[in-house]
Amino acid sequence: MSSTSMLRNVPLFAGLTEDGLATLAESLGKRAFGKGVIIFHEGSLGETLYIIESGKVRIFALTESGQEISVNIYGPDEVFGELSVLDGLPRSAGAVAIEDTVCLTLQRDDLLQFLENCPRVALSIIRVLSARLRYTTQYAESLAFLDVCGRVAAKLLELGERYGVKRDGIEIELHLTQGELASWVGTSRESVNKVLRMFQGQGLIEVKDLKITLLDRRGLKRLIVY
Repeated sequence: MSSTSMLRNVPLFAGLTEDGLATLAESLGKRAFGKGVIIFHEGSLGETLYIIESGKVRIFALTESGQEISVNIYGPDEVFGELSVLDGLPRSAGAVAIEDTVCLTLQRDDLLQFLENCPRVALSIIRVLSARLRYTTQYAESLAFLDVCGRVAAKLLELGERYGVKRDGIEIELHLTQGELASWVGTSRESVNKVLRMFQGQGLIEVKDLKITLLDRRGLKRLIVY
């Protein structure tokens, strides 16, 4: 697939004309990252916007104690790293490839120049930033007001909605370790292990070889009590 064709599927650049897409494509680079490779660290300079062509990327932050907290996962046709590119400040979070990943790259100067020539893209950027702010607010509320069972249930339902495939139940197509899931919900791996075993015993989920299948979504929803 050409860069122009791929950009056509990226919500951030929705509404651009074919000429606009072609102009933007001329400024793009491409980078590949193996599974587990850190793409950038929290606090580093942010001169590059990334557009995922294939693979998945996990965004994470570190607490003062050094604990890693997962913030989000992005997949094909999604962008990340946009905040630092727009405001010129250091990265507010880190990014790591959770599977082999290929990204198109756009440098800050090229993006800002493009925005001057095509201001309609700014509206798409505002929509993307607004959606991510709402997501972060909901995520912070879950960490603050839900117990561990509620946080794990809420995260599994969200991942099932975004990455689930319907089989016997809803299989989450992310090979998450218990440690990675713990970083999503702000707790220890041991606590997540205990909750997952309890969910299995209640017939809510099935866990096999790092794959989690949701068997009873209504039952999981009942555990989310603010």
